[in-house]
Amino acid sequence: MYKFGIVGLGLMGGSFAKVIKKYNLSSLVVGYDHNKEHQKQALELGLVQKIVDLDGLKDCDIIVLAIPVDAIISFLNSFGSVNEQTTIIDFGGTKELIVNNIPTELKDNFIAGHPMTGTEKFGPKAAIDGLYEDKIMVLCDLENSKEFHKKRIIKIFETIKMKLVFMKSKDHDRHACYMSHLPHAISFALANVVMNQEDPNNIISLAAGGFKDMSRIAKSSPLMWADIFKQNRKNLLESIYLYEEQFALIKKMVEDEDYDSMIKWMGKANTLHDIL
Repeated sequence: MYKFGIVGLGLMGGSFAKVIKKYNLSSLVVGYDHNKEHQKQALELGLVQKIVDLDGLKDCDIIVLAIPVDAIISFLNSFGSVNEQTTIIDFGGTKELIVNNIPTELKDNFIAGHPMTGTEKFGPKAAIDGLYEDKIMVLCDLENSKEFHKKRIIKIFETIKMKLVFMKSKDHDRHACYMSHLPHAISFALANVVMNQEDPNNIISLAAGGFKDMSRIAKSSPLMWADIFKQNRKNLLESIYLYEEQFALIKKMVEDEDYDSMIKWMGKANTLHDIL
């Protein structure tokens, strides 16, 4: 059983506190968060047993950084050194810039991770059971970490029934862009198109399943996603250009009333779910 320190007591950090308690991995879970209201809610909800300062975090066996990606870099560069047996793992949605900015004194202790899970909600009250189990956990650039920390982290995520995927941080950022970052950008754009064209009463009365499904993630934290888009700017721009090419195709098919080509185009898109 480990003493965990969770930095960031929202959806990801709070839900992780729940799952490590469920599997009896923690002897103590402490929290660190700049938001006083989040501190209070996390204690009231029993997500953590106490709130600590930086020195209190350094007493932990495992420190989990469940905060926005820019904040991860700032935190690591202000944290200082830790015991050689303290494992630090981040849950950021981008990886390469974080990996490239790990302070020298923390490189051996650090594991770059990204749990491919989440909801559009945020804050301690968003923490839920079952967020991590049977989901993908991507671990990046493990060759940079000491064997002790690699084995410890792999064992923890296997215990909570996550499926482990290993890759380079650069590859992760490209793949995550198409699987997560581009869909979020599209969802934000769709929500703004509708908000600019429809009054709230029409949205409430006419919005059907398709719109609700596509716009759901537009409720995600703007601050968190602005950081992700900034850190993964190059890949995001590339994916947007490719999306625009596809959107131009459907636009031209509609203009030309080329419905035979449209059916083939949509049929090709249908094959995605043969994979999923």
